[in-house]
Amino acid sequence: MRTERESESESERGVTQGRTHEDEALAVARAEDRALMARVQTGDEAAFGALMERWERPVKSVIARLVFNVTEAEELAQETFVRVWQQREKFHEGAEVRPWVFSIAVNLARNRLRWWRRRPEVALEAWCAAGEGEKERGGEGERGSDGAGGDMERKERAWAVRDAIAALPVELREAIVLFEFEEMSQAEIAVTVGASVKAVEARVARAREKLRVTLRRWV
Repeated sequence: MRTERESESESERGVTQGRTHEDEALAVARAEDRALMARVQTGDEAAFGALMERWERPVKSVIARLVFNVTEAEELAQETFVRVWQQREKFHEGAEVRPWVFSIAVNLARNRLRWWRRRPEVALEAWCAAGEGEKERGGEGERGSDGAGGDMERKERAWAVRDAIAALPVELREAIVLFEFEEMSQAEIAVTVGASVKAVEARVARAREKLRVTLRRWV
């Protein structure tokens, strides 16, 4: 019969093995990205199509969480890959593909937000709200089979988080979105947003503190 210590040891080994497999899968995926990018740099359109298929959805997700406008996210995601193709020769051999692609996406999102802020005839908040579309909020009044209370509370919490992130300054929003939602390392985020690792660390901490205060009802 196994002792408690033996059981704990086996559990720890299982967790370690799981992490090892995840790390191996991530390493393989990154190597595949670099191989595709090397082919893209030679003008291989098939490789570009494969790279776009792998990263189009994540790019749209990142942009949508930054600009909170689905239509704009679609447009900017397309523009991101136009830039990837146009700027393919600027990619440094051996670099990671995700931070490089995301840096283009984040910069486009940043510029679009600045552009809208310079348009006095349309408030940025109204533009963001209009871009969300009825599809995202459409089910809020419906009651799920598992009970209206819990379902409504989850939706209210999700929208509270969304609004709290939208209220963050852009540089904090970028840092927290990439750190929490995309699970990027601070070093990767630094490459993506063009800042030092120390600056990213500070931005993530400030964003977390602001969200903690804003969302204290839900914590």
